[in-house]
Amino acid sequence: MKQNKIYSMLGLATRSRKTDSGEFMTEKSIKSGKAYLVMIADDASDNTKKEFMDMCKFYHVPFVIYGTKEELGHAMGKAMRASLAVNDEGFSKALMKLLNVTEVVK
Repeated sequence: MKQNKIYSMLGLATRSRKTDSGEFMTEKSIKSGKAYLVMIADDASDNTKKEFMDMCKFYHVPFVIYGTKEELGHAMGKAMRASLAVNDEGFSKALMKLLNVTEVVK
């Protein structure tokens, strides 16, 4: 049930144009300071996970490893997505609450 809420919230954020997805756009959001939360698919390659986790730690952006590439892509109405950035404080706080992510990695 909670999983559905998370994917619904992600879909809503996407329709509100508050997300960026795909490696290039996610990286751009993090580096430009727009990202409030980064989600990385559990089945993304180890290299991709490490790259985004290190980037998020460096730029102090909270991140979570959640779902599969297919589930994340489907929630956004797109093809498979290994990573995405939520660029809205309200959506990211709501998602973090649902995901039980409490602290920003410093």
